[in-house]
Amino acid sequence: MSTVAVMGSGSWGTAMALTLCDNDHRVTMWARRTEVCETINRRHRNPDYFGDLVLPDHLQAVQDPELAMKDADFVVLAVPSQALRATLSNWTIPDQAVVVSLAKGIELGTGLRMSQVIMEVTGVGAERIAVLTGPNLSHEIAERQPAAAVVASTREETALAVQHLFHTATFRPYTNTDVIGCELGGATKNVIALAVGMAAGMGYGANAAASLITRGLAEIIRLGEAMGADPHTFSGLAGMGDLVATCSSPLSRNRSFGEELGMGRTVSEIAGATRQVAEGVKSCFSIKALAEKYGVDMPITYAVCAVIDGSLDPTSLVQALLARAPKPERY
Repeated sequence: MSTVAVMGSGSWGTAMALTLCDNDHRVTMWARRTEVCETINRRHRNPDYFGDLVLPDHLQAVQDPELAMKDADFVVLAVPSQALRATLSNWTIPDQAVVVSLAKGIELGTGLRMSQVIMEVTGVGAERIAVLTGPNLSHEIAERQPAAAVVASTREETALAVQHLFHTATFRPYTNTDVIGCELGGATKNVIALAVGMAAGMGYGANAAASLITRGLAEIIRLGEAMGADPHTFSGLAGMGDLVATCSSPLSRNRSFGEELGMGRTVSEIAGATRQVAEGVKSCFSIKALAEKYGVDMPITYAVCAVIDGSLDPTSLVQALLARAPKPERY
């Protein structure tokens, strides 16, 4: 039994807290709002995200981040990627605690992966940081549907400890030491899911979706190799697995956001109608900047950025991609 702080009470943080409670760990969740803490502690519900799903009695929520992390063996960060730096700057991570990042994004302005942001802000060494990623839609995890994931850390012993922490009868984590590849896979698939969602919103079928997924994977691999990732990572759960789940499921926030765009709604209209964060809407610009920095061709990513910033509409996105000069599949 370990003492675990889950820092964030959104859908992903709540789903991971449930998974940890299933292993009988001592779990405390941090929430920003008083009413969320009270509802979790008194009614054992988180209605903003999971409706009538009953939370474990021994899951406690607090508003004080220092109290949430007191004596924690593991600190699980369930904070949106673009808010991570500002949030962490107000916290002190307990000495010797292992930090687990759940965020899937690339920081705007710096181009840093989330593990790099954690190291820069907190001073925690890479050997104490792990990344959990893969085809993990939060609602399915919360419902205890079978799923697999990847735990990546530069230190294998850290990855093994986090693997053991989260491994349940329905949630199976694997380990990996390619942190770069695992984090890139988790961030870039959100951008491809936006494109797939746009195609679906415009009424296109499986051929268009499969083409975007496959060519999107090619973009991800090119960027990953340029940044020093192992290309084999992208054929696994952190790459192809997460890409397929995010692009295919109506539970995916990024695919759903893209679908709304494809049906003619604006970015501001969609964002204003939900509490959920579609990470790809902001991270697409960070990933585009990385592509420019490393000289990598990422046409789908560039087109998605153009739609998000309003310089291209979804119909023109499809036309622009199809009109590109013919070339070999691998080059």
